[in-house]
Amino acid sequence: MTDPFQLFDAWFAEAQGSEPNDPNAMALATADAAGRPSVRMVLLKGHGPDGFVFYTNREGRKAGDLAENAQAALLFHWKSLRRQIRIEGPVSLAGEAESDAYFASRGRDSQLGAWASNQSRPLDRRETFEARFAEVQARFEGGDVPRPPHWGGYRVTPTAIEFWQDRAHRLHERRLFTRDGDRWNEGLLFP
Repeated sequence: MTDPFQLFDAWFAEAQGSEPNDPNAMALATADAAGRPSVRMVLLKGHGPDGFVFYTNREGRKAGDLAENAQAALLFHWKSLRRQIRIEGPVSLAGEAESDAYFASRGRDSQLGAWASNQSRPLDRRETFEARFAEVQARFEGGDVPRPPHWGGYRVTPTAIEFWQDRAHRLHERRLFTRDGDRWNEGLLFP
């Protein structure tokens, strides 16, 4: 396959069939304006030629990093398949309608949690968060939970995608796709 998105789809489908937990889990690496890196796990919630989408609180640390430095790297590691995919590129906000649609598809407690959490900020004790969750639960009792204004999606538009396949004796196979305008160029990397 010479289309990186078709190859991603094939590998992702295999991961969905073999990974015991969260085959859509990916490490998201960001850096702030001073270049200080940070990495955390997020879940892939959409993908295609226009990019790879995840959702989060837009007031947390990752959002702050992306506001200062709108570049990111993603890493999928599927241990059971002995494969990984690295993706690098600029980041943009997902559209409001797209964020609304995904938020509406989440479980109610996840929706309420998005309202209750001051993501990445200090928390004095767990009971404080639980009390906030109970307050939000009461506030939206019997009705739909709208998407909070501080919560939405981000899209990483790839400029490079690397497919890494484990091979015996650490003689791994590494295929690198790099974007050149609307085209993708493919090459190999030494293991």
